[in-house]
Amino acid sequence: MRSINSRNGALAGILGAALALTACGGPGETAKPSTALRVSAGVDDCGKGWSSSDGGRQTFEIHNTTIAGEEVHLENAATGALYLDVESLGADARQSATVTLGNGTYRFVCLPADGEPALGPKVTISGSSHVADVTPALKPVTRNELIPALKTYQAWVRGRLPVLQSQVRALESDVKAGDLASARTSWLAAHQTYETLGAAYGAFGDLDAAINGLPAPGTTALQDDHLEGFHRIEALLYGGAAAGSIAPHVARLAHAVADLRTAFVSGRVDPVDIGLRSHEILENALELELTGRTDAGSHTALATVDANLTGTREALAPLRTILASRYPDLAATERALDTSQHLVRTFKRTDGEWAPLSALTRSQRQKVNAQIDATLELLAPVAAICDPRRTA
Repeated sequence: MRSINSRNGALAGILGAALALTACGGPGETAKPSTALRVSAGVDDCGKGWSSSDGGRQTFEIHNTTIAGEEVHLENAATGALYLDVESLGADARQSATVTLGNGTYRFVCLPADGEPALGPKVTISGSSHVADVTPALKPVTRNELIPALKTYQAWVRGRLPVLQSQVRALESDVKAGDLASARTSWLAAHQTYETLGAAYGAFGDLDAAINGLPAPGTTALQDDHLEGFHRIEALLYGGAAAGSIAPHVARLAHAVADLRTAFVSGRVDPVDIGLRSHEILENALELELTGRTDAGSHTALATVDANLTGTREALAPLRTILASRYPDLAATERALDTSQHLVRTFKRTDGEWAPLSALTRSQRQKVNAQIDATLELLAPVAAICDPRRTA
């Protein structure tokens, strides 16, 4: 499973109705609805142009009047909960955004990249209890709130690295003994363990490529002379190579895992990565594993997906306290993970072997893909909710 660096400033597609977010804006960019209310978003004129309003659907054309980029929020003036978050609004840029507001007191907050937040005037809406489909507010998450979750997750990863190292040593011993049947079993156990650590890959640096890299485009794991790690060994183990030709690659893998265990003692997972990767782990599983693109001969894609589901759970678990009051579909998300893992594990045979993708019927493949895709939809808001934001 590979890392995808796809953090998007425009979270509307992720949160849907949960929070009205606009896309990042460049100079002069705007859509200009005829009913849009023009609002300034500078340090000295934040919120200028909006002084009163009736409840209901509101479209704002937000104009950054400064000479630098900034972020703009529309928040509940009493609680700080967000209804709108415009990220990376460039100098002199305009961006339109639409929200539906009910009774309450609101204000714009303008956050320059290198300055203190500027608070706009408060605007109170009353007499609008009849308004339907009000945009839900999202309580912003700060980096400080993510620290306990980060520490919990990092401790879990550190606890898994000795297990990984022991499994790779078993693989090394099997290959040295010429017992390639046992080596395949040891390879799968070690690879599954590594595939549970997906939210930490960004903290592994170059060691991730050394341990679990994929062949260069247009080549296979056997053809890419620069490839090392699990997939190189997989291609050799399942491709009929002799133990003597496999041993040097296993030794390099063991060295890389030992280096990782040492390096991660002082390593740090980016707080953003936990929420982001909780979605991306399964996204990669759907795009890479369930299509067979990463298979180098073992045909154990479903075993990898099972490990990825475990990794997703472990990334999500420390965030539960943060999400409980912010994400109404958290319980549904956890149930979807349960259902997904149960479904995938039905393809593990009684002898411990996993069915290859080719053994699944078309209907079974569609069912697995649909279930993982449905789980992904529920996981998508986690990254947006746990994206730390500056507050006033």
